[in-house]
Amino acid sequence: MEIQKAGNNAQQFQIQNLTIGIDEKRAREIYDEKYAIAKRDFTEEALRIANERVKEFENRLIPKIEAVNNGLNAFADPSFQLLLIDAQKAAVATERVVDYDLLSELLVHRIENGNDRHVRTGIHRAVEIVEDISDEALLGLTVIHSINSFIPVSPECIKALDVLDDLFDRIMYAKLPKGAEWIEDLEILDAIRINPYSKFTDLKEYYSTVLNGIVTIGIKKDSEEHRNAISILQNNRLVVSNLLVDNYLLPDYIRVNIRNFDAVNELFLIHTLGNNRMSVPMSEQQKSAIKSIIELYSKDTQLKNDVEKKFLLEWNKRPHLALLKDWIEKIPNSFSITSVGKVLAHANAQRCDDKLPPLK
Repeated sequence: MEIQKAGNNAQQFQIQNLTIGIDEKRAREIYDEKYAIAKRDFTEEALRIANERVKEFENRLIPKIEAVNNGLNAFADPSFQLLLIDAQKAAVATERVVDYDLLSELLVHRIENGNDRHVRTGIHRAVEIVEDISDEALLGLTVIHSINSFIPVSPECIKALDVLDDLFDRIMYAKLPKGAEWIEDLEILDAIRINPYSKFTDLKEYYSTVLNGIVTIGIKKDSEEHRNAISILQNNRLVVSNLLVDNYLLPDYIRVNIRNFDAVNELFLIHTLGNNRMSVPMSEQQKSAIKSIIELYSKDTQLKNDVEKKFLLEWNKRPHLALLKDWIEKIPNSFSITSVGKVLAHANAQRCDDKLPPLK
């Protein structure tokens, strides 16, 4: 996995302790039973189209839920059944085929995070507005959510940017929206809150912060600081390969091989015993040693500007990132995404790339 969630504070839950075991056959029976309730409002003339759409939704939904550990047991949960009826109604009401995948992702998210009432409320509202959100608004919402939510795990500049470019190649599946109408539509649907007096942070500044372990100056080679850093590593049994690396963005400087400074807390050491390799987290003392090396980094303003210019140059070499930057700069107002917007945007992102991590 090359992408992780930018925020990772919430615990994931699954529906559990259900007394009835549900297999695929029974899940499809329950699906049909709930549809029998949902279709009561349709006239005979509407039933043919409704039946086709709800069957297409079923064929996309069941395999996705089967892929979740004990996912089919959710069909025995009364709350999930009520949501299923709403999702079936939404599927019947929409002519967009992609909405069946979107609704499926929302129900999977309900199974994975169903014990969180805040998340559950957002999912229920998101199901309600699937048929109302325009293609342009959904795309714009998904792109902004992806900027806020996903960062590459690679500590290497080129690889990190390539991963981002590939991500937005998948996410930006159509022409990006222009103007302000799509933003206003999202606010009407309670998916966002517009900030009328501000614009989005420049992407160079934003990614220079979330990737500050990469977009950094580091320590000049063969300097007194470099010698101090080597001494710190030796004193803490950290003389290992690839811990200090050349700074791609600034020749003649080295840096700790991390994507951002917070990643120090995630570092571990590899111990080899015969043919076996074992990962061991760094001790708190070793983490403190790494942080003290980072404190040795140069703070020269001009060098910092040089690093950011090189980073921007590399950014603009990648077509999807260059397009993204140009688009962000033209959005008239920034906005914050509500819980409804987050679950909807994340479901759409996972529809585009099923390797993305779940919403937390």
